[in-house]
Amino acid sequence: MIFFLPRKYLPICVFLLFFCSQIKAQETRLLRNPAISATHIAFVYGGDIWLANQDGSQVKRITTYAGVESQPHFSPDGKTLAFTGEYDGNIDVFIVPIEGGEPKRLTWHPGADLVRGWTSDGLNVLFASGRVRVPTPQADQLWTVSTKGGMPTQFAIPRVADGKFSPDDKHFVYEEIVPWESEFRNYRGGQNSPLRIIDFKTSMVEKMPWENSRDINPVWIEDQIYFLSDRDLGMNIWAYNTQTKLVKQITFFKEFDCKNLEGSTEMLIFENGGYLYKLKAKTDKPEKLTITVNGEFPWTRPHWVKIDKKIDAVSLSPTGKRVVISTRGEILTLPAKNGDSRNLTNSPGVADRAAAWSPDGKYISWFSDEGGEYQLVISDQFGKEKKKIKLNNPTFYYTPVWSPDAKYLSFADADRTLWVVEISSGNVKKIDNEGFVPPNRVIYPEWAPDSKWISYAKRLTSEFAAIFVYSMEQAKSFQITDGMSDCNNPAWDASGKYIYFMSSTNYGMNVGWLDMSSYEHNITRAIYMAVLSKDTPSPLTPESDDETVKQDTIKKDFVAKIDSKKKGKEGEVKLEKDKIEKVKPVKIDFEDIQNRMIALPIPERNYVSLKAGKEGVIFYSEDKVESNKMTLNRFTLEKKKTESITDDVSFFNVSANKSKLVYVTSNSQIVISDAGGKPNPTEETVNTSSVQVKIDPIAEWKQIFREAWRYQRDYFYVKNVHGLDLDWAYKTYSPWIDHVKHRSDLNYVLDIFGGETSIGHSFVGGGDFPEINKVPIGLLGADFAIENNKYRIKKIYTGESWNPTIKAPLSSPGLKVKVGDYLLAVNGIPLDASTNLYSLFDQTADKQTSITVNSVPTLDSAKDVVVIPVKSEVQLRQYDWIEGNRRMVDKLSNGQLAYVWLPNTAQGGYTNFNRYYFAQKNKKGAIIDERFNSGGSIADYIVDLLSRDLMGYFNNPVADKQPFTAPNAGIWGPKVMLINEMSGSGGDMLPYMFKKRKIGPLVGTKTWGGLVGIWDVPSLIDGGSITAPRGGFFNNEGEWDIENIGIAPDILVEQGAKLVKEGHDPQLEKAVEVALELLKTQAIQLKKQPIDPIRVRRPKN
Repeated sequence: MIFFLPRKYLPICVFLLFFCSQIKAQETRLLRNPAISATHIAFVYGGDIWLANQDGSQVKRITTYAGVESQPHFSPDGKTLAFTGEYDGNIDVFIVPIEGGEPKRLTWHPGADLVRGWTSDGLNVLFASGRVRVPTPQADQLWTVSTKGGMPTQFAIPRVADGKFSPDDKHFVYEEIVPWESEFRNYRGGQNSPLRIIDFKTSMVEKMPWENSRDINPVWIEDQIYFLSDRDLGMNIWAYNTQTKLVKQITFFKEFDCKNLEGSTEMLIFENGGYLYKLKAKTDKPEKLTITVNGEFPWTRPHWVKIDKKIDAVSLSPTGKRVVISTRGEILTLPAKNGDSRNLTNSPGVADRAAAWSPDGKYISWFSDEGGEYQLVISDQFGKEKKKIKLNNPTFYYTPVWSPDAKYLSFADADRTLWVVEISSGNVKKIDNEGFVPPNRVIYPEWAPDSKWISYAKRLTSEFAAIFVYSMEQAKSFQITDGMSDCNNPAWDASGKYIYFMSSTNYGMNVGWLDMSSYEHNITRAIYMAVLSKDTPSPLTPESDDETVKQDTIKKDFVAKIDSKKKGKEGEVKLEKDKIEKVKPVKIDFEDIQNRMIALPIPERNYVSLKAGKEGVIFYSEDKVESNKMTLNRFTLEKKKTESITDDVSFFNVSANKSKLVYVTSNSQIVISDAGGKPNPTEETVNTSSVQVKIDPIAEWKQIFREAWRYQRDYFYVKNVHGLDLDWAYKTYSPWIDHVKHRSDLNYVLDIFGGETSIGHSFVGGGDFPEINKVPIGLLGADFAIENNKYRIKKIYTGESWNPTIKAPLSSPGLKVKVGDYLLAVNGIPLDASTNLYSLFDQTADKQTSITVNSVPTLDSAKDVVVIPVKSEVQLRQYDWIEGNRRMVDKLSNGQLAYVWLPNTAQGGYTNFNRYYFAQKNKKGAIIDERFNSGGSIADYIVDLLSRDLMGYFNNPVADKQPFTAPNAGIWGPKVMLINEMSGSGGDMLPYMFKKRKIGPLVGTKTWGGLVGIWDVPSLIDGGSITAPRGGFFNNEGEWDIENIGIAPDILVEQGAKLVKEGHDPQLEKAVEVALELLKTQAIQLKKQPIDPIRVRRPKN
């Protein structure tokens, strides 16, 4: 049957056809990780693998799982894709036919296995893994795994992150280093390295021409090695001719970097600006592919999420009947007991933060970035009527506190400036600035009961904090503590007569909060009260026994006093009552106020926060190191007694009328209780389990990008952001967000955007990812080899000595499992070389598991042993490496040298130094190994000890009379420090100081070159993070230093592949050689005790 359309509808149909064609033809951006075969291309989009024809047509999805699938690589025949898949909470190697179907899993190790390609015969997949890497599990070792399954085999090169075979399979071109930050623009530190070519026959390695640039992603086609390099300040494609040894630039992109170069036998493919390009080998004209991806993207759909673990701020209503919270960018009020939850904002894609309830109960305030910058919002308690107040300095804001009369609101900003806004007029006034930006803020404002004063803490030039008060009437601040102790957390007594605060006199070393020397200097604080008026007696004066007067007598006298007044018109008594209830003005006598500081009878402890309740009542939290939790206590002046309220609190506050207490536990439970009683969490916990907010991921991702841009503007350690035009960066990358279909896409864009600042420590992480079922895989702490088609134990890791927290499953006494035994079954399931060993250890981590072992490869006379596999072998292998190095140094130096490895300059490095350095103080010199040092603090503690001078001795009158040195803790001979490109941050600063102090030579390779600090930046609304470095290092000459430079060694020694493969550690061996040579001239010969002195003399007769 044929239908004829009336003429009048033809224009509409033409328009609809045109409109639909435009929708269909809309080009997709943010296509990543491309691969190319003779007929097809593959790429990643929205966390999935997609396939298309080489021209970009006929796009189809290959994978659909909630986890991220990435790094697709075609098999040599183009029929199969290998890819990295995040299934069961683990990152492993998978293969799938290009027609689609169920992916086949090839690896099961709990560490990340990252696909890098194929062997040229198509029988094995090449992947990177840090499973046996020591001392840290970096994925810079290659492995192969058969497409049929079985145990992976380690590649022939000891250290390799990625690479490609030559066409004849006789050579391999590779990157050696996995950089910490792949998006660090114009990076020139130690993690840049030339591409290398190894000859498999001779193990000789040739370095390709290099200009201290970042050279990556090699692809070998015929006699050309194509690679990406930023030697022209942008990442472009270059080619190295293996015959002429010359390098030529192929592409000349300026705006965006080329990324993820891959190739086939004659064609290259890469990313640029979120689009894919292909390039025929030996040409220089890339072709942009127009690709449109259509499909369902479930992770972009609006959905509801529970709030129970995502609460950012909590504030009580004046009487404690409801609580207002900030969560996931929304403002909600919840009933203490009865009623429903109310979402006051319902604003997906907007960050509404830091809610606070006004003392009169009429208003709720919060900060909202609706419109692009944070503003103050004043709303009625139902969210129906809202007033926005534009703030003077667009930035991020903290700690809103209402004045008791509800006329003002004080708050602080990203730069630690304290502000006050008048609610009626919207006028904003600057009060003060904290003065410094360490991680812990102290400028938390508190209002006096009469709303005419604000108390706060401020850091002095000594970096100790003092208590200040600001007069609203005089527009002036007054310092009330003398700065000789560190004071914070001021809180006004409800009477207005006192200010409570916390004070520490042992804070000193913690001024150096970035220094390792501040470790184990636990701060203790006393709680004080400042008596504000000279006419107010101390409430802690000694008590005296006196006659008491009956209360009803006082009441009669009071009534009589009122009745005796002239009554006049009706209502005058009421006026008298009003006068009695009116808040008394706060009186402060600043003269001699520092002599009116009184310590409360509360023991000094590590107190964290302080709030005032009703007259003479305070609440304070204490950090309990042993339980890793905070406790909450109450003290009353009248009773002079402390009461414990709860042993688990992360935040607390008191209602405006002081009758209710709210606190949040470490697992985000909100408890509201009577301020004068003992909480009953079972009955008084606010029900948040059923409360949900609606999330629109697309809107939220746009807000997050805008927030990330603001963080760089507001928190970056220098105002010029290294010369980056931030507005350009926003305009350039914000259109990419329209193409984000998975949270991993957003992190990718944020990482590129952050990299534009050209700085280290530009990290992106976390966020609300789709939930994945996690299956923990157990490990036995052993190495295996395939012999007789079975798994044979090659090495058992013991955890070494004195490491009680490290579990070694096969070395427990009584197991009688030994090296050379065969592992024949797991939980009764037979095991041979055709099965991947770890595939039988699903769901076994930290669980009793039966293994069958035998000294021969048969089940005859085999025994079953129950073991408990561990989740990770990292520490087992790490301590084996440490002790192996220590024994090697001891052997090579004939017992003369100590060996100390520092994993970082944080707690781990501090612990290792104290453990290993002092235990070897009898040595004549030391090798300090800071290779693979991931940083943390400034290791002044270590450098100070290493640079100590021997000042003398104290005798030891027993045994062989070996004297005590003064100081006693030290190694007095020469010291050599080992460094490499994986030492960074605090691991950059440590060798810098070692060299500056002239302690000894540096041996190895140049360090990372990343000496800026990251702290203070808020989290994103979905729990993700992006850093904006807050502080950078400059030297004594007043020049920026180390960042993007690194520390060069005095003696350059690389870890040559051939020597490492043969079992050598060239850097460590050279360090021992250098130290032994220095011993010839710098050895300290300890003095023997001199002959006994004669000091008793008498006059001669």
